[in-house]
Amino acid sequence: MNNKKDLLWPNICSVPYFRGLLRAVEGKFYQDLILIDPVIDLGCGDGHFASISFNKKVDVGIDPWTSQLKYAVKTKAYHNVVCGDGSRIPFPVGYFNSVISNSVLEHINDIDSTISEVSRVLASGGLFVFCVPNHQFLSNLSISSCLDRIGLKPLGNAYRRFFNKISRHYHCDPPELWIERLEIHQIRIEKWWHYFSPNALHMLEWGHYLGLPSLITHYLFQRWILIPRRWNLGLIDRMLRPFYNEAVSRNDGSYTFFIARKI
Repeated sequence: MNNKKDLLWPNICSVPYFRGLLRAVEGKFYQDLILIDPVIDLGCGDGHFASISFNKKVDVGIDPWTSQLKYAVKTKAYHNVVCGDGSRIPFPVGYFNSVISNSVLEHINDIDSTISEVSRVLASGGLFVFCVPNHQFLSNLSISSCLDRIGLKPLGNAYRRFFNKISRHYHCDPPELWIERLEIHQIRIEKWWHYFSPNALHMLEWGHYLGLPSLITHYLFQRWILIPRRWNLGLIDRMLRPFYNEAVSRNDGSYTFFIARKI
């Protein structure tokens, strides 16, 4: 793994720390991947991830939310930005040699239609690279685990449902289920690994609450971080750095990264 490019600092300088940590960890996984053009970023959102993680422009970014796409255009991370739904990708059969989708598929209710479309627009032998929270995500949450330990498991389960709802997750599934879903549509998973330990997830979990001031800042000034300087964010960097440098293939990881190929 090529770790010379530090992705943590530019991420936490521009977005709330919990989002920055997760995106920085995921961005590392792409550094040694060869993505053959043309490439489409399925669910590109505001373009932040692509703008920091890749050294060249991605051919196409697609997302259904126009409010996010206006930011994606400003990042200049894409040659073209398209407003569209993952279940109706407006490109011909076999047009793309690579499809990436970073922490997106878990938010799509009708996942089979989207995977079918990915298969349709992906050329034979093309790569499909994606990552999602897995079956350990909910059990690794800190507050629900604490409630379980003191005999309040019903409250723990209620908290898991609450956090899943605010995270807009439809799917927190094991690799075996993703393997089955993709093979139905002639996409075969070649490699996968878990990442993001329970302690790393706790940083993300609590960041949803501690990051509320950033939400206010973004609303008022259109910026998540007002002062992206070392004297302001140095302590955060030091706190997050061990999680950024965690080894992959953790059995207890809360997310899973997949590398798949169109058959």
